[in-house]
Amino acid sequence: MLEALPRRKIRDVVADHLTSFINSERLKPGDRLPTETALAVQLGVSRLSLREATKALEFLGIVAAKPGVGLTVGSVDLDRVTSYLGFHPALQEAPATNLIETRIVIETGVLPYVIRRMRDQPAIYDGLAAINDQLRDARELSQFVELDIAFHRRLIESSGLAPLLAFNDLLTVFFQRFRDSVKRAEWKTGVDGHRRLLDALRDGQLDVACGELEEHIRSHERRMRIA
Repeated sequence: MLEALPRRKIRDVVADHLTSFINSERLKPGDRLPTETALAVQLGVSRLSLREATKALEFLGIVAAKPGVGLTVGSVDLDRVTSYLGFHPALQEAPATNLIETRIVIETGVLPYVIRRMRDQPAIYDGLAAINDQLRDARELSQFVELDIAFHRRLIESSGLAPLLAFNDLLTVFFQRFRDSVKRAEWKTGVDGHRRLLDALRDGQLDVACGELEEHIRSHERRMRIA
């Protein structure tokens, strides 16, 4: 027996149409959109449904409503998107192996860009090394986890690929899930792995850096399996 297809809320359909319109017209932040009345007529919906959709898009920064101006294209607020990403069920309920593989894809994927920028900006190496030095001196698990998250966030930021910063909360979800696998006896192993990773990046050894980072991330999986 066929199941009924789930019905989407009108506001969600309208929001999809508005974002598609912005993309298809290649509109940029600050460009004006049609009035609410015109949009409601074109989409065949009530102004209430349209307003619900624009409010949702406004929250994310996709559109902006300005008195005396009307609706304009906004700039996506990545900080706001990121703050809610960590609560998404796709992350909270994802199998542990999925979180591991996702981290590997994202973090090893940024390494070529980190190497390129590190050549011109030695301060990138210094900043990451400073966090790793703090990791080495950590005494409490909470401090170690916080600094480990900071190290990997800085690694992603060092790529210069701003949109990837929206995935930073993946690190928080990851460490919440794998917190028990971070044992004091193995802190030094993690710190040493970070140092080898940094040295490989500084020396332009991409394959070595990718191998070090993947080994570092997969170590959580092995420790949980043993436990």
